[in-house]
Amino acid sequence: MSTSKNTSDNFKKTYGPWGLVAGASEGIGAAFSEALAQRGLNLILLARRKDKLSALAEELKSKHSIQTAYYCIDMDRYESVKALISDLNQEIGLLVYNAAYSPIGYFKDIPEHDLQQVITVNVRTPVMMVKLLSERMIKRRRGGVILMSSLSGLQGSPKIATYSATKSFNAILAEGLWHELKDLSIDVLACTAGAVRTPGYMNSADQKDAPGTLDPDQVVQETLNALGSGPTVTPGMTNKIAQFVMGRLLPRKMAISIMHNNTQNLV
Repeated sequence: MSTSKNTSDNFKKTYGPWGLVAGASEGIGAAFSEALAQRGLNLILLARRKDKLSALAEELKSKHSIQTAYYCIDMDRYESVKALISDLNQEIGLLVYNAAYSPIGYFKDIPEHDLQQVITVNVRTPVMMVKLLSERMIKRRRGGVILMSSLSGLQGSPKIATYSATKSFNAILAEGLWHELKDLSIDVLACTAGAVRTPGYMNSADQKDAPGTLDPDQVVQETLNALGSGPTVTPGMTNKIAQFVMGRLLPRKMAISIMHNNTQNLV
């Protein structure tokens, strides 16, 4: 589909009237919410923290004259999320799944509960949400799905091994669904982001930015501009080069070792 859909009126016509952002309260999720509100979409916002979520919903409603609704819910509560999505009456034309859980540490040291949580939040819940919401999009023959992936999912990434594996899953899922759904006028896109200046990233790394680190707004704008043009996007030229080098040029063992050099200082 043509990126001309990303003009404000066409974007709303194609992906409106409502967008849903999971993991919306801050960072990339909040940036997606702002960008979609600018394009005229009403928004359903999902996250755990009521104070941040309610403040964002009220700000977007006042600033952009849109309708907003928010629900405080943990993406680890699979059945509760499923029930919520099933009961929504709004016509949702765009899903952005940004929620993620990333236990940091070597696999041997991560408790079983954390491993179960990363699978639920990063794999099981987004698959269910895409299934439920895409069924509605198929009936009206228009819509879009954005899944946040990561450059860490291109190869094994020590110390964030389970997180990286789930991000790889999301990218591959998006590629398959992109082909399945494009003839039904539904755009599917995976964003394979590098390091982003979010509160979570800043709290888990030292103060020096990794090469190619971007602000959330830049990640969001490049992602939305790519929606409808193909199955994946990697925001930032440095990250595009890194993706090519790590995925195409370097031996697998070397790529994994380089990732470990970048992740070993995460806390």
